[in-house]
Amino acid sequence: MATNYLEGLLGDNERILMKTHQHWFVLFNKIFLEIILIVIIIAVSLYAYFYYPIALAGLALVLVPLAGMLKDIAVWRNQAYLVTTRRVIQIAGVLSKDVVDSSLEKVNDVKLSQSFLGRIFGYGDVEILTASELGVNLFHQIADPVEFKTEMLNAKERLGFEEIGMMAHAVEDIPTMIDKLDVLRRKGVLSEAEFQQKKAELLAKM
Repeated sequence: MATNYLEGLLGDNERILMKTHQHWFVLFNKIFLEIILIVIIIAVSLYAYFYYPIALAGLALVLVPLAGMLKDIAVWRNQAYLVTTRRVIQIAGVLSKDVVDSSLEKVNDVKLSQSFLGRIFGYGDVEILTASELGVNLFHQIADPVEFKTEMLNAKERLGFEEIGMMAHAVEDIPTMIDKLDVLRRKGVLSEAEFQQKKAELLAKM
């Protein structure tokens, strides 16, 4: 997947914290039969080496499962799941793209499901419950699901701390802003009524 495309999805000061795909088991499931067909066709073509029409037909026929396998690999590589400092992003599509965002602020709960084999080989389902209209996002059989869930929850917690910090900073700035308004009042830029109105609005935010 093109790095420039991913960077184009990010907002100001937004960073990618983790990127994963569906586990390679998912890809292997899709291309297993195609690999078998390719091997069989090549074996038959080599066996029929001295019968040129059959050999040439076999080499031409191998392009069909080969094209299918390359398509499945491209689809798998371009389906990605990302955690950023603000969102969880799901991307799919090779030429045309489908992008689904879930804001970390709207994530209410995260459910992780792993089978016995999933725990051994490192894959599982991550279900994200959000307050948006989509409601539920299911990431099926992704690689490193535990790390993905942990990174997402940590990013959500950091985001909450940043919001609290911004609010606290804003509250600390209110007395300074009132002082600046008072200077404008004394200079005649603001009337007494305008000053009192602005002052009341700022004090209400504390």
